Amino acid sequence: MPLRLKKMARVPRGEEYDVVIVGGGPAGISAAIYASRFLLKTIIVTVDVGGQLNLTDWVDDYPGLGKIRASDLVANFRSHAEYFNVSIVDGVKVNEISKDGDMFVVKGSRGLMIRSKTIILAVGSQRRKLGVPGEKELAGKGVSYCSVCDAPFFKGKRAVVVVGGGDSALEGALLLSGYVDKVYLVHRRDQFRAKPFYVEQAKEKPNIEMILNSIVVEIKGQDKVESVVVKNKITGELRELDVDGIFIEIGFEPPREWFKSIGLEVDGQGYIKVNEWMETNIPGLYAAGDCTNLWLGFRQIVTAAAMGAVAAYSAYNYLVEKGLYKPVKPAIIEEKMG
Repeated sequence: MPLRLKKMARVPRGEEYDVVIVGGGPAGISAAIYASRFLLKTIIVTVDVGGQLNLTDWVDDYPGLGKIRASDLVANFRSHAEYFNVSIVDGVKVNEISKDGDMFVVKGSRGLMIRSKTIILAVGSQRRKLGVPGEKELAGKGVSYCSVCDAPFFKGKRAVVVVGGGDSALEGALLLSGYVDKVYLVHRRDQFRAKPFYVEQAKEKPNIEMILNSIVVEIKGQDKVESVVVKNKITGELRELDVDGIFIEIGFEPPREWFKSIGLEVDGQGYIKVNEWMETNIPGLYAAGDCTNLWLGFRQIVTAAAMGAVAAYSAYNYLVEKGLYKPVKPAIIEEKMG
């Protein structure tokens, strides 16, 4: 069978929209669906559709879907947005957002240059990676970046590694200790940044072993994680742990400097400051999902989707209040999504 290459979407130049959504993860897709249902001319511009979902294999915590492959959920998200006639341009990175009178100007790679009355940023944040051999190759095959998301998939397994020393790592280790026989908690220091309560709880768990002053130097396996090599930073000693998975909980990296270049207010960690209506300090510019300062300790598909919906509602209200709302005649929608 011949290989079929996906045709790249045409990059718009000079078009005007009611709302431009930057980012194609759950928050961005949700925002697009709601914006289109409000009869706003809507476009998604994104590097890839799916966002962090592309780093995992299965999802079993999105209401109504049971257990579903992440790739299938991404396809469903895309199909749902296209059902509402949302334009999706992927493979494009937005580099610049500026203001020209009442309009935002959005520029990016591949010659992108469009104008919009409102903007919704849903660019997420990048999970920090270890950068060790085997990590990229086994992502979604035992390498996970979210204990809360993926712990149930390891029920009954022999052992896993959790890497990190903050709240997410300790919470992850405690959660996983109820699913697997053994949890190795690897931290590069001898002290934790996590809340003392979590640390003491972890120390009391008989199936959690703390490996301190140590780093992961390699993840091994063929089609799935089979072992993890850990190095003691003080002695140089190497130890290979036979495990079924590794949970990398070492934080996130939002594009702080890019946010600041737009003029957005960010918190101490670099996340966009928003209120409960996803409003930023710039009128007409909203943010949703993992790029915001809301619910930092609980990043989920369902919470991102909720924020996207609220952001679209706020954008709609902004346009109405400013007298800029000119509903787009809805396209004829077939009964079934294809």
